[in-house]
Amino acid sequence: MGSRTELGEFLRTRRSRITPEEVGLPSSAGIRRTAGLRREEVAILAGVSIEYYRRLEQGKQQRPSGAVLAAIAQVLKLSEDEHRHLTELSRSRPHEVAGQAHQRRASRTVRDEVRRMLDVVLPYPACVLSRSSDLLAANDPALCLFPGIEEWPERRRNTARYAFLHPAARQLYGNWDDVARGVVAHLRTAIVLHPGAPELQELVSELSEHSPEFADLWRRYDVRTRTNGRKVYHHPVAGSMTLTYEAFDVARSDGQRLVVYQAAPHTRDHDALLLLARRPSPLAPTAWEYAAQARNGAGEPTAERGAP
Repeated sequence: MGSRTELGEFLRTRRSRITPEEVGLPSSAGIRRTAGLRREEVAILAGVSIEYYRRLEQGKQQRPSGAVLAAIAQVLKLSEDEHRHLTELSRSRPHEVAGQAHQRRASRTVRDEVRRMLDVVLPYPACVLSRSSDLLAANDPALCLFPGIEEWPERRRNTARYAFLHPAARQLYGNWDDVARGVVAHLRTAIVLHPGAPELQELVSELSEHSPEFADLWRRYDVRTRTNGRKVYHHPVAGSMTLTYEAFDVARSDGQRLVVYQAAPHTRDHDALLLLARRPSPLAPTAWEYAAQARNGAGEPTAERGAP
């Protein structure tokens, strides 16, 4: 979907959530076929012509000014993230002018310097996520934060996929509804920042097909840049704990993020977090795998886990 089409969809969903009373209009201003504000009401309140706003929703109005976007954002009561998203959507993109989508997949390579950062922050869980939330690298405590994800093939390990499709996620996240909304809002933002990225398109299609909850949230068109937040865990090893997280953009990467989880020292949450640091990695070789390495003289296990 091009940003012009998404721009119209975004504006329609935002104005459908604003009641006439919220902007000082009488609630009895004619029969309303749909919820929220009419196009002409948004136009008048924003100080633009009705035709201009109509063309904007249709994706036919090129490069609206910052002042116009700010006025519309004020009428629609957009958050800072939503206002930023509106600005991104309104920009002309070279691939749209040419009629072609950008098809290059993001690199999955994590620089050695970034991998070392995962050890620097121990015992705190830390991981590197791709622009589509693939789990590219993680220290042992971070891998333990997603019980069961190690059972998936490496290229399937994705925190958005885990939240919606892994059977352990609903029990793991005490605030699953908040986590789910945050995941969808982040993907909505990412798909505009990286237009045509195939791994993003494929992930959204997969989750829309296999998760009714994701499909419903995707239609709501919430956007949010996930730079920090909190998650409530009911972890099978660490027990109940609430962790905060901070996400940092990785320089010279295709949209990678370094995410670090923490809890205030000398708290029950911090004590629970330390249990993860003392737990062996879910990917650590078992005793029989070490024996197989010794027999074969290999640097890595050669047999599949669970072999007799």
